[in-house]
Amino acid sequence: MSEIALSVLVPVHNEAGNVQPLHEHLSRVLRALGRPYEILFIDDGSDDATLEELETLVEGDGSVRVISLRRNFGKSAALAVGFREVRGERVITMDGDLQDDPDEIPDFLQALDEGYDLVSGWKRTRHDPFTKTLPSRVFNCMTAMATGLKIHDVNCGFKAYRRDVVKSVRVYGELHRLIPVLADRLGFRVGEKEVRHHPRRHGRSKYGASRFINGILDLLTVMFLGTSRRSPLHVFGRLGGLCLAVGGGISLYMLAIWIGERALRVRPLLIGGVILIILGIQFVSLGLLAEMLASTHRDEEEYSIRRRLP
Repeated sequence: MSEIALSVLVPVHNEAGNVQPLHEHLSRVLRALGRPYEILFIDDGSDDATLEELETLVEGDGSVRVISLRRNFGKSAALAVGFREVRGERVITMDGDLQDDPDEIPDFLQALDEGYDLVSGWKRTRHDPFTKTLPSRVFNCMTAMATGLKIHDVNCGFKAYRRDVVKSVRVYGELHRLIPVLADRLGFRVGEKEVRHHPRRHGRSKYGASRFINGILDLLTVMFLGTSRRSPLHVFGRLGGLCLAVGGGISLYMLAIWIGERALRVRPLLIGGVILIILGIQFVSLGLLAEMLASTHRDEEEYSIRRRLP
């Protein structure tokens, strides 16, 4: 068992004005818990003074560790690296923009004590612009309807995990916004806790319209993987079988016309039948290829690390 009871994982990108006050607040809260802890900052390729500020924190506090990525890989990459590196039996993730309140951490830990494996924050009252809150609400409603997981704010970065969860969930691309869904699919018990949300003081939001579109695409990815991971051929094979059945039926119908000695000209129906047969063969072939890929071990995606402190 790890000697570290609690790890606080904070991915940051261009948050030079925020990391020092965040560290001060976090340290006060964590010392009051009376448990061995660490604070792990993942610098996601910042091009401002964030890394220099983090170096100062490491020099003054032995509980702080920093991993700096060579470029901006994105939040999912930062979390994936952090999940691999954390040492604590329990893990808190939070954003580095001072909008999450460290005073919520004891309540998160209490929720884990109640039997949850993952507890996701719910920012019922948000201090963000309308252009950010509205797409978030739409995305959360779509996620709840599509997955059946009744979480009000699935994309909230403020979460608490048991160690087994962070070591089991694979986060890549931009799937960080769907971690509760991924954990639920693996059989972990997922809960929710309302949290306070503060206005941003320094820096600027990294949210853009493209992230909403990416979120919808990621949701489709998770839904597809959830139904096809065990046997991709079952998904593609059904599509292929349907195309082959319809295309074959059309072809048999046209063959019956030809046997009846009626003039058989090139018709749109005949062309459609042939196209469906070709599509059916392609779907089945794609399913077989997917089965081959699913049966092989895929190494974890690596992200280039620039520095480790200490």
